[in-house]
Amino acid sequence: MGDNPRMPSSSDAFRVGVVGCGAFGRNHARVYRELQADPAQNVQFAGVADLDYDRAQAVAREFGTQAFPSLDELIAAGVQAASVAVPTVSHLEVARRLMEGGVDVLIEKPLATTVAEADELIALAQRHGRIAQAGHLERFNPAVRATVPLLTQPMFFEVHRLSVFTPRSLDVDVILDLMIHDLDIVLSFVTSPVKEIRAVGLPILSPKIDIANVRMEFESGCVANFTASRVSTERIRKLRFFQPHQYVSLDYSRQDVLVLTVSEPNPDVALDPFNPASVAASAFPGITPFKPKVEQQEPLRAELSSFLRAVRQRSTPEVTLQDGRRALAVAMQIVDATAEHSRRAKLMELTRE
Repeated sequence: MGDNPRMPSSSDAFRVGVVGCGAFGRNHARVYRELQADPAQNVQFAGVADLDYDRAQAVAREFGTQAFPSLDELIAAGVQAASVAVPTVSHLEVARRLMEGGVDVLIEKPLATTVAEADELIALAQRHGRIAQAGHLERFNPAVRATVPLLTQPMFFEVHRLSVFTPRSLDVDVILDLMIHDLDIVLSFVTSPVKEIRAVGLPILSPKIDIANVRMEFESGCVANFTASRVSTERIRKLRFFQPHQYVSLDYSRQDVLVLTVSEPNPDVALDPFNPASVAASAFPGITPFKPKVEQQEPLRAELSSFLRAVRQRSTPEVTLQDGRRALAVAMQIVDATAEHSRRAKLMELTRE
């Protein structure tokens, strides 16, 4: 990628920053501060930037760093890598300015507001030789990491992501806010093109879709059902799937995985229904529960550590912009499918009434 004047020597502390000091940006700032406190990370948390300078100053005070009133001043301070945690509509503008200024970026999900913008981000990263990572946090959930080695041929998914209503992230609907996490995971588990999408979505407490249900079929024959809601009375983060002879249940929140494996039946054993030992060893399959080891870790810390490792090594990030584009493209197809369903069911007229 050529010489980069911002690249530190191995002994230099790596200067990182955060753009956007809302809820997500504050969390990024917290973790960068924790990484700075770990000598093994060799990180210097250089500062935060936000158009709301008072908010930037508050976050800077909380995490012992510097506040900048503009993006240009953050870049001029020598930041080498930054998290982009501004509203989605500003992702392209902010990431473009950072990459043009020689800064590597991690861009929060959803990657952009349109697939065309995602394509432009990919082109910018290639043109400027920048490391750019899509911020799909659940890829770094320990339960997801423990599940990846178990994958054989997933054929049916049932996914639920439910949250209570909060005023954050109302610039996008629930598909781009919550469901996109699970879209990215399922797309990474099922290496097959999407064949068909059927979806329904409704606005409940905001002008945008607050609850959605999706049925997705892949070319491989795999089917995935997704439900996402930000108007639930409880918080649920679960993904379950079936593959030949196996059922896997993943709980994102508990960072827990349960596997039920069905053993092959034994055709050589005669079944005597009055003999329990015969039934246990007969041609009926057995079910063996198993819980793989899950290394508990905060997903955001794992994500930012992975990002900085890719920046230092100039290597491909674990979650590429192409991954983010793929999830966004499917999410936009779902948005279109919900709109089509609303037209067919005349839901827009009902909403206006």
